[in-house]
Amino acid sequence: MNSELHPLEPFLPAGARLLMLGSFPPQRIRWSMEFFYPNLQNDMWRIVGYLAAGDKAHFLTPDGKRFDRDRIEAFCRERGIALYDTATEVIRLKNNASDNFLQVVREVDLAALLARIPDCRAIVTTGQKATDTLCAIMGCGAPPIGGAIETDYAGRRLKLWRMPSSSRAYPRPVEWKAEYYRNVLADSGII
Repeated sequence: MNSELHPLEPFLPAGARLLMLGSFPPQRIRWSMEFFYPNLQNDMWRIVGYLAAGDKAHFLTPDGKRFDRDRIEAFCRERGIALYDTATEVIRLKNNASDNFLQVVREVDLAALLARIPDCRAIVTTGQKATDTLCAIMGCGAPPIGGAIETDYAGRRLKLWRMPSSSRAYPRPVEWKAEYYRNVLADSGII
């Protein structure tokens, strides 16, 4: 099996206070845009739209067939959200987007990423695989789902949040998932 390198550069806007880390993007065939959480079947941008604007469709294009990358990027820049993933190289053990079948070959260089966003004091993982990988990198235990722990890493005190997966493979309504995400976004001054 061949390994895959991460297809996107980290999104690290100036002044970012929160770093959102997923596991790894789905295969390109599943993308609706060239950005993080690109799969239309993933609820991340519905969750954020629901919390920030009261509308699950806020970050969809008018036809509802794609996410609006420009609006999402502008929102993340304005609110201080950085985005990347915990793995930079993986092997897909099955031909799908499931984290359960991702083998991490190379983890993100978290210290280098954080050095580029000096104002960041919080990291949120958006699923179990991302949480497991990040905790291995940082050498810490995992917070409970929806909760946070404080830990020191790379010369700074960080609040590490663990959220439920935004994937539709985790079959909960957007509103249910949003109540977990509300805590981290409010605590970080995003909403």
